[in-house]
Formats: sequence, structure tokens, C-alpha cells
Amino acid sequence: MSEVVELTPAAMRARIRSGTWTRGTTGTCPGYVQANLVILAAQWSEDFHELCRKNPQALPLLEVTRPGVPNQLVTAPGADLRTDLPRYHVHRDGVFSQEVTSLDGLWRDDLVGFLLGCSFSAERLLRAAGVRLRHHELRQEVPMFVTSLECEGAGRLHGPLVVSMRPIAQDELASATRATGRLPLAHGAPVHVGDPQAIGIEDLSRPDWGAAIDLEPDEVPVFWACGVTPQTVIRTARPDFAVTHAPGHMFVTDVPDHAVEGRHELDATVLAELPR
Repeated sequence: MSEVVELTPAAMRARIRSGTWTRGTTGTCPGYVQANLVILAAQWSEDFHELCRKNPQALPLLEVTRPGVPNQLVTAPGADLRTDLPRYHVHRDGVFSQEVTSLDGLWRDDLVGFLLGCSFSAERLLRAAGVRLRHHELRQEVPMFVTSLECEGAGRLHGPLVVSMRPIAQDELASATRATGRLPLAHGAPVHVGDPQAIGIEDLSRPDWGAAIDLEPDEVPVFWACGVTPQTVIRTARPDFAVTHAPGHMFVTDVPDHAVEGRHELDATVLAELPR
């Protein structure tokens, strides 16, 4: 369920690590970049890095860890990828295997973590622009759908794009597009507006992840590239072991949203200003 929680990123991660917060992170730590997580064995990491390069709107890369090192993050000093997300999805041979609240006991010395920008970060700009966000009003996760749009493949990795959908009032469409376009590292502007069947979505009442939202008479469905896309890539390419965030359960970084506006990658100037 979504709610606005005014905590610092470090305080939120501490609650998650202690097990006192296992819910989704929509609306938490407003003003800070949230991130999707992908963890793969090092033998897959070069292909995944290239996949991000080729598909920056779906996979906006924030940080890559060194193999076997989950706790020396430049985007969140002092954090640990093994414990600081509310829920993780473990995949074996491309198939979802289990949901866990910690990777203790599953971490390996050959694992590489990728943090990818998340559209949750853009929601602050949407609210500031006066755009109504009904999933916040309903306190639920955004609906997410697998589309018929294919990512550009990289090596052994390929698969369909996943999108998140937000109902937007007709007279707020231009504001929503401008606002999200200011954050390329949070998926940027919408990839599609209107007819869901045009991108292979048959039924908006049956999302693949998240909770359905009925459209009101003045609203149209607006679709943004989504950080759940790696889960469809994993399903297609079938690596023997992979971990992702559970949809809607993100990693909260120390990077302020305003520091990445207009940027297509994080640079040393932004990272040098983070708390240590």
C-alpha cells in the first residue's frame, strides 16, 4: 500500500534492514531517487551492462557493484544490497523461485549488483506539476504490464519491455509528459499514451504486477518504461541464478531527485555531494 513517509533514505533503509518495513516504497522518502535492483553472476554482467546501454529508457543505469561486494555503494554509502530492500525475488533458470526479505545465505562472491532508475522518483515532479496520481490516493502500487515491444538485445539477453501505467486526466497530459521528461534517469517521458492494445496489453484490469486502477471518464492510460523489464529478460534468457527487487519494493538511494534532473548518467559532481 502506498503512503507518503517522510524519512531520510538512511532511516528508511534501517527500518527495512531491521524488518520493521517490508511493504512497498511508493511515496516513501520523497525527493530521493529510488532504484530497481538486478543481481546476476559476473558471467552475465557484461551482457546486462550492454543491455542497459542499448535500452536507457527502460534500464537507466545508476550504479554497478564490483563482483561479490554488496555494501560499498556510491549512491548510498553504508547501505547493503543484501538487506536494504523490503522484498526480493529470486529466480532460478529464469523462473521465479521465491520471495525473500534478505539475501543473507544467498549471496555469492561472483554476484554483481545493478541499480536502475525508477519512475517513483518522477512522481515528485508529477505532484509538483499538479498531476493527480490516483494510485497514491488509493494507497496501492502502480499496475505494470508486459508489452509487445521488444528491448534491443545484448549478447544472450533479450526480452519484452514492461511498462507502468498511471491514469492521467486529459488536461494534465502535457504537464505529465514535460515533468517526467526532466528525469531521464527515472525512465523519462511516457513511451505510449492511449490505446493499450497498440502495445500488446489486452486488459488493463489484469496487470502482470501491481494493482489495477479503473479509468475515470476524463482519464487516459499513460505508460512509462518500467524497471521490472529485467524480470522479463531473465525469464527469456534463463540465467541459472538472478535476484531482482520485488515489484514496487525499491532500493532508496541518497541521491536527491533535483541532482539528476536532465542528466542521463550520474557523475562525480553529484556523487561527491552525498552524505558519507
